[in-house]
Amino acid sequence: MANILLVANLNCDRIFTLNQPLKTGGRFHYQDGGQRLGGGGANTGIGLVWAGHQVTLVTEVGRDDIGDWLLAEASTQGINCSRVQRRPGATNEMLLMMTPDGERTIMRPERPKFKLPAPPQWDNIDAFYINSSSEGVAKWAASALGHCWVVAQLAKDERARPCDILLASLSDMQGRCKQSPWQFAQSIAGDRVQYFIVTDGERGATLYSASEQQQVAAVPTQVVDTTGAGDAYAAGLIHGLVNNLTVVQAMQEASIWSGYAVACDSSIPGEGLQQYLAAQL
Repeated sequence: MANILLVANLNCDRIFTLNQPLKTGGRFHYQDGGQRLGGGGANTGIGLVWAGHQVTLVTEVGRDDIGDWLLAEASTQGINCSRVQRRPGATNEMLLMMTPDGERTIMRPERPKFKLPAPPQWDNIDAFYINSSSEGVAKWAASALGHCWVVAQLAKDERARPCDILLASLSDMQGRCKQSPWQFAQSIAGDRVQYFIVTDGERGATLYSASEQQQVAAVPTQVVDTTGAGDAYAAGLIHGLVNNLTVVQAMQEASIWSGYAVACDSSIPGEGLQQYLAAQL
């Protein structure tokens, strides 16, 4: 069992299932799927809890009914929410438009800036995961390096992400990488980065380092909902790392986790992953 700290969002997703793919000027019928727990904090954290780890979430939600609901739902799932801060005002829903082929379009409100406090003590933390644009997160990451695994998702802009392992999807990279992938990773994650992993859905993931490039296959699965697949991949990777797997073995474990994630119709991991992890334990 490992102690894992996440800086990631906690969202109230509202799902609209469309009758056809989105296109400009189109008219669509939809079914309202209601509210569900989502965001990188839940999508990553719940699987890690099921794997037997202690998971603490750092984020911010509004001081309103939706904020109360989010904290209650995440806590019920076993995530430690003692570091979640409350801000005045509303916690707005994330709107997810789901098409019949399992793809989604996300519309989210502008979030108020969330400023992290001073970094924690890292002595008792085994892994630190970043999937947030919170102010001060780079300072936290820099202070954590050398004490625990630091895994970070590529930001939507070019802000620094000091880390051991930088994660990105191939779509995140479109139009952004003007040099080799490894040089790009160093420009974002710094000279201490050990690995850069680029995922590409059913085509698997590519591992880059200073000395190698290696392809790791995806696990074949029927895609129902791709929401949360990247978060589940990160969770599986972290689980592998804290259990002393090699990075390639951890990527193979991550592929299993993300395969279960896309095979269920929810943002958070489904029963398939829970059963798989129960069998492992």
